[in-house]
Amino acid sequence: MNNTDLLFYDAYEQFYKMTGESGAFESFCREAFGQDFSQDGFSDIRQIDRILNYIPSGEDVHILDAGCGNGKMLGYLQDKTKAYIHGFDYSENAIKAAKKMFQKRADFRQGLIGEIEYPAEQFDLVVSMDSMYFAPDMEKFVLQIMRWLKMDGVLFVGYQEGDVMPKTETSKTTVLAKALDKCKIRYEVEDITRETYELLKKKREAALLYQKDFEEEGNKEWFDLLMIQTDCVTGTYESFAKDMARYIYIVRKTGD
Repeated sequence: MNNTDLLFYDAYEQFYKMTGESGAFESFCREAFGQDFSQDGFSDIRQIDRILNYIPSGEDVHILDAGCGNGKMLGYLQDKTKAYIHGFDYSENAIKAAKKMFQKRADFRQGLIGEIEYPAEQFDLVVSMDSMYFAPDMEKFVLQIMRWLKMDGVLFVGYQEGDVMPKTETSKTTVLAKALDKCKIRYEVEDITRETYELLKKKREAALLYQKDFEEEGNKEWFDLLMIQTDCVTGTYESFAKDMARYIYIVRKTGD
């Protein structure tokens, strides 16, 4: 498949080029999310710190981020745990940046969900923050991840509905939940929709705070995009929750 046929490919190439050059975007991320991971979504430091609970201690711990962007989130997790970090993303610019920033105990590859492969039982933790949507076959990708996980390993998923994925009734009716159920894989899920509403309000406020900096850099288009992305929180939470939802799924690989 030609890269230009991929969902949002050109936009993400431009996005990761911008993040490597923009001081305004770095400051925005720190203000909005509590840490600069070059976020283009919903993952603030509270969500990322939840991941730490699932990283075992030890000298030979391996973490994979499916859809790793420029690797900054993995770098943060490595700083906290000293784990080996692995990541793949379809963005060439993102992977170039990751390889430049993180070279010790690190492996970054350009690749597509559904095509890239890793050895069985390699990872203690697989993280997917807003990347499962790109799976051409959700069931197949779930089973692939389960092969990659070591026994007792964990899949940690940040999953949004109402934008790329359609809004369904509950956390049990999402495309991901149905795939897990069909594969007979048990999971835990936490609804963080209200937390996300508050985060997006903060994201909007942070964008407005750095509006002038974006404009002076010549990056007004990215400020405008942030306004569009957060327009959904200009109303009440009840109105937001009718159209949007966010969940964290935890899947443990067991011998059951």
